[in-house]
Amino acid sequence: MTDRTEMWTELGMDLEAHDNLCSVLPTAFGDVFLSQENRPAGMAYWDMVTADIHGIRPAELVEAQKKGRKVFGTFCVYVPDEVVVACDGIVTGLCGGSQFWVPDGEQVLPSDVCPLIKASVGARLGRTCPFFRIADVFVGETTCDGKKKAYEILANDAPMYIMDVPQMKREKDIVKWAGEIEEFAAMVEEVTGNELTPENLGCAIKVINDKRRALARVYEARKSTVAPISGTDALLMMQIAFFDDPVRCAEMCNKLADELEQRIAEGVSAMPAGSKRILITGTPLAVPNWKLHHIIETCGAVVACEEMCTGTRYFENLVDEGQTTLEGQFRALSERYMKNNCACFTPNTGRIDDVIRLAREYRVDGIINTNLTFCTTYKLEGPALERAVEEAGFPVLNIETDYSDGDSEQLRTRIGAFVEMLGD
Repeated sequence: MTDRTEMWTELGMDLEAHDNLCSVLPTAFGDVFLSQENRPAGMAYWDMVTADIHGIRPAELVEAQKKGRKVFGTFCVYVPDEVVVACDGIVTGLCGGSQFWVPDGEQVLPSDVCPLIKASVGARLGRTCPFFRIADVFVGETTCDGKKKAYEILANDAPMYIMDVPQMKREKDIVKWAGEIEEFAAMVEEVTGNELTPENLGCAIKVINDKRRALARVYEARKSTVAPISGTDALLMMQIAFFDDPVRCAEMCNKLADELEQRIAEGVSAMPAGSKRILITGTPLAVPNWKLHHIIETCGAVVACEEMCTGTRYFENLVDEGQTTLEGQFRALSERYMKNNCACFTPNTGRIDDVIRLAREYRVDGIINTNLTFCTTYKLEGPALERAVEEAGFPVLNIETDYSDGDSEQLRTRIGAFVEMLGD
């Protein structure tokens, strides 16, 4: 790999702490991904990106900034990438998924806050993640109380813009979100120095829709009982999609989908025959959080689908490409993004409907509802979700975990028993 020390130094990173982080990632990646058998050849791209995750893409972003482009760091699937892309900006994900960043987050946050929030704050304040150093603007949103207060802390250290997500899905809420998108667009215009027009927004909507279509093709292949790709590999693809250039992401996902479709036709599986099919739902799994998938898929099952932000919510539902005015496009964006069924909404029966629908479409044998420790929003939905999916005929296992490995063996015991219970 290319030596990135000069770039990291210019970004003001803590090189000693960053070296400690980088020293453990190769082993973790090898244990989880390279230990798998019969992986699709197309996964070589995502392996390459992950092997130099703090080098390849950050270097691209720095070079783009030298040419005057601006980078917008986002924490949530509600932020409309289309607006940034239309103004020649770049979007990169900023959620932290490593226990390494949690202690730095706990320097300014209570310990009883979810690990995703603590890791995200810690990655910035600890100066150990280049993406958090590169972004010109952080874009937050009001999807949970913990994130809202964490954004106030981050605002003391980085430029912060907040989008106010409605908490219900009535007509007036869709109108409100369209207004939020319009105000967001004005900020993006100011930061980038580029005007948003119906023409460039229309092109950007097509670019992001194409990315969604490509991701959907990979997921469509996962519906096959042949299981042409492991859930662990599909998760990695999805996690990198939050960072990658959208056009390149679509190209690589389409190439992978081509291979998966061929593997299905030839009966080539990445998983042992008879592996039980699991749908995971719940809180998102930010990179490099691969713990749950790895445990499930080394317990005799395959993760067939994820109903979460690092899953179907990221690509399902396209934006209407037929609108020709900014007003119409803002409305179309609002309608699409408001179809995401985050637990922040009330009522949120749409998520339960999605889980049951996806469980049938992906022909799963059981459902695992996972919750990051101290995520009250999703935890409170657990009982209603469990009742509904059991009434629909699907066994369900509820799991609460964090980023540490301390509960891995306990999880392995519980998940192993759940998979065995699914029977023949």
